[in-house]
Formats: sequence, C-alpha cells, structure tokens
Amino acid sequence: MRQASGSEAIDFPALLERPAKLRRVTAADAIFERLHADIVSLRMPPGIALQEKRIAEEFGVSRTPVREALLRLAEGGLVEIYPQSGTVVSRIPISAIPEAVVVRKALEGTTIESAARMAKPHHIARLDAIISRQKALAALGDVSSFHEEDEAFHEAIIQIAGYPGIWTILKTVKVQIDRARRLTLPALGRMDNVVPEHCAIRDAIAAHDENAARNAMLHHLSAVIPDVAELRTRYPDYFC
Repeated sequence: MRQASGSEAIDFPALLERPAKLRRVTAADAIFERLHADIVSLRMPPGIALQEKRIAEEFGVSRTPVREALLRLAEGGLVEIYPQSGTVVSRIPISAIPEAVVVRKALEGTTIESAARMAKPHHIARLDAIISRQKALAALGDVSSFHEEDEAFHEAIIQIAGYPGIWTILKTVKVQIDRARRLTLPALGRMDNVVPEHCAIRDAIAAHDENAARNAMLHHLSAVIPDVAELRTRYPDYFC
C-alpha cells in the first residue's frame, strides 16, 4: 500500500464501513476511527500498549498520521501518551461516569419528551424492530451486536424528536460509559434488563405519555452508575 501523509486523502475500503456515496478520509482519520472503535469495544483493553511503528505498518503509512490519530485519542481521554516511554490505552475514569450520566439524562430526557409528542406509527415500528433484534441477540449472547442495537435505539428516539445533532454530541460525552457498558452486558447480565427497559420506553412513546417516557428513560440511564461500582471490584485494572 502506498505511503500517505496525515493530510493526504486515502481510501481504506477494507477498514471502514462506507455509505452508498464513497467517502474520502485522511490516513489519520482512518487510523483514529479504527483505534477508537477497538478501544471503546474493549478489543483493545485498558493498559494495552500501542506501538506507532506497528500501527503505521498495518495501515501502510508513515508515523505522522499515526501520531495525529493518537493525539486525538488522547484529547478524548482514550489513550495516555508518555514521552520517551510510549502510548497505552487509558483506564476508564470512574469520576467521569456520573457527569456523563447527568448530561445524558438532561439531553435524552428532553428529547424523549419531544419524541413522545411527535411519534408516528412508523416510528414505533422502527423501535419495535430494534427491540426484536435485541431480544434475538440477547438469546444468542451476542454482546457486540446487542450494543450496536442499543445505540440504534437511542439514536432513533433522538431522530424521532427531530434533533439528530444531539446524538453527535452524546457520542463524545458518553464514550467512557460505552467502555464500561461493554463489561456490564456480559458480566452483570444487563442484556436481560435492557430489553424490558427499552420496552417500557417504547410503550410510553407509543402512548404519547411524555412524563412516563422521561421517567422510563431516566431510570434506564441511571443503571450504569451502580453497575460501574460493582465492575470496579471485578476489573480493578480497567478503572481508575
């Protein structure tokens, strides 16, 4: 594969999922997106070392775009860069979880009220389809795909409310929550609890009951805090 600088546009069709229209990304973008996904999904767990040389060789690029991607990850709190030493995947900061939950409650609590007011039958059908897939994935124990459908459920509600930009904000805010939740699903059996919680949210939206929808969402989002407290005792090396 040809060399590429950090700003040079390059296609990585095998690495990135593309929409119907071909998307152009820089080498640094492609590296960032791959590493970001691997860290959040815990395919790269906290404490693992990231070697610039190895990453550069894998992507067929110089070290410049690798360094750019790593700096962006550091800004987002996903890696720690130690000069003259190296880069490691950061541990999950316990202190960041409550604040992220507060932000999610504020934004999603408001948007779900709008969704309850505006929901049409085809919107409810969309939520039903997601929940059906989650039930099937929970039965299979497919944690990764279940998490993706969980994301789709929350994004769908925000889209029903008519505020798609809020999801872009939330994806940044909740990144540490997402890392922790990858552990809660298999370790604490959260998949079996998430489905009925989503059903309660769906039912309140379908009934156009704004208050019930908000309460159901707040209850759902609150579960992550006690979950993380228990996980910290099980995986002490993953949290700080």
